[in-house]
Amino acid sequence: MQKGSINVKTENIFPIIKKFLYSEHEIFLRELISNAVDATQKLKTLASMGKFTGDISDLTIEVKLNKKKKTLTVTDKGIGMNTDEVDRYINQIAFSSAEEFISQFKTKSEAEMNAIIGHFGLGFYSSFMVSDKVEIKTKTYLEEGDTAGVHWVCDGSPEYTMESLEKATRGTEIILHIASDSKEYLEESRVLEILNKYCKFLPVPIRFGNEKTWEKVEGEKDEHGHDKTVEVEKPRIINNTNPLWKQKPSGLKPEDYKSFYRELYPYTFEEPLFHIHLNVDYPFNLTGILYFPKVKKAFEVQKNKIQLYSNQVFVTDSVEGIVPDFLMLLHGVLDSPDIPLNISRSYLQSDPNVKKISNHITKKVADKREELFNKERETFESKWDDIKVFIEYGIISEAKFFDRAKKFSLLKNTDGKYFTLEEYAKQVTPAQTDKDGTAIYLYATDPREQFSYINSVKERGYDVLVMDGVIDPHFINTLEQKLEKTRFARVDSDTVDKLIRKEEAMPSKLDEAQQKALKEIVEKQADAQKFQVQFESLSETDAPLVITQPEFMRRMKDMAVLGGGMPFMGEMPEMYNLVVNTNHPVIGKVLIETDGDKQSSVVRQLLDLALLSQNLLKGKDLAEFIKRSTDMI
Repeated sequence: MQKGSINVKTENIFPIIKKFLYSEHEIFLRELISNAVDATQKLKTLASMGKFTGDISDLTIEVKLNKKKKTLTVTDKGIGMNTDEVDRYINQIAFSSAEEFISQFKTKSEAEMNAIIGHFGLGFYSSFMVSDKVEIKTKTYLEEGDTAGVHWVCDGSPEYTMESLEKATRGTEIILHIASDSKEYLEESRVLEILNKYCKFLPVPIRFGNEKTWEKVEGEKDEHGHDKTVEVEKPRIINNTNPLWKQKPSGLKPEDYKSFYRELYPYTFEEPLFHIHLNVDYPFNLTGILYFPKVKKAFEVQKNKIQLYSNQVFVTDSVEGIVPDFLMLLHGVLDSPDIPLNISRSYLQSDPNVKKISNHITKKVADKREELFNKERETFESKWDDIKVFIEYGIISEAKFFDRAKKFSLLKNTDGKYFTLEEYAKQVTPAQTDKDGTAIYLYATDPREQFSYINSVKERGYDVLVMDGVIDPHFINTLEQKLEKTRFARVDSDTVDKLIRKEEAMPSKLDEAQQKALKEIVEKQADAQKFQVQFESLSETDAPLVITQPEFMRRMKDMAVLGGGMPFMGEMPEMYNLVVNTNHPVIGKVLIETDGDKQSSVVRQLLDLALLSQNLLKGKDLAEFIKRSTDMI
């Protein structure tokens, strides 16, 4: 038996490993299985080169749990190690610079520790985060016919023992004696959860116990005449060794992508709208599949739906930095060995490849959308309402994306027709240009509630867009900056003649003295904290009282609620303009009415009608309006 100390002078190394090696202790299992996969893949490579001629028909990695003995074991049939290799890779390499590690740890912040740890080959030693003792039983493939193997044991101190043992088969067995504070890793459900999280798509089969299933007995019937079935136990293989993103797109069908989406997200019942299959080998390696899901109008950016892998080993679902922010709404997987990661494989390091990959993903998304728009515009339009949030978000957040997206970014009007930005400019500019030469794009955020306003402007021959998306206030602002001499105005932000100023207003039927007297009457009925009374000479066919909400104030409030603009605007009370149409016949009658109560009742009724058109009449006021209307009838 060989006894010795791991090449480290300080005894503080193991407590540091236990506490700081990984932010999540569960990662130990990923590291051990990743090592087992590496050893297996190396053997397969040697076999393909003719340097190993042994049996490789079954290379399954096995994970075993023994709750009674409090052990968790990972066994592979890979290249294994001999005594010299154990001495070199386990006893020396990991801690060859341990003193430097300790000294740097003492002076660095936890964030800086991530980079420091990344310089050390400590993957195997993650097992000590959850173990009182770790054993290695290994045998190299070079001594396939021999029975001699190596048995290494360490109890979490720098001391170890290493001796020979009889081992009939090549490969490595790692036995963890689980510590009392890590008993969760002796539960089958917890181990299965970790395996499903980190090892779901590893390229070597991984077995974890057995699972019960029912099988049909060929040629036999039960007492009811049905095919006879029996319950059997089969090895539980937890991973798909050939995931879809590793396969060639040319050999795949649409249903294959839908099936894989259900494999990734088994509790998602809606099918994705589109997919993009990434397959790049220069100037960096990147494979993956990204899906466009259906996004609810009140979406929240979910930053954990894209899974990052490195050679099919799950790394993280926090892919900020690799995937542009506006594409964090996408679902799917990315796999790249070229993305630099520290030892915990959870934090991206600064590297030019990351930016290149990010730019490539943006380009592929734009290419795919443009291709579909050009080839299948009708299909593209039918799905626009579900995907527009991706495009709009990209235009808002990525200046370069607009240059591509403006070719296929659509606007929809209240008649359900779709236009590109260029098409819409040609459609409305002649009719909807004000006297200053600015094209005015009218829009509604809720066509049902704003119907009367929409109807009013359409009677003038104007067109109205539907801008009902959650980020549309930001999108409108961005378009106003991108499009020359173009301004957006919501249909209820002003009276129809002021939305698009064509000429001077028509003369008023009320002089200044009459307007002053009428203002006093109206202000008695209107909430002075909420409404500012104004007079305008509109058409006799327009409503006697009109409520509008100034575009700037309302848009700033919307943007503040969504994040952006001026945050304090979100706290400000709602303010409206109460516009009195001085040319409406009923307004003249109100002014000459001598019965004060009747005069107040009519003004209140007109105000309630205006409030109703803006969906602002609620509760007690609505009940009183209904009673008053009934009494008048």
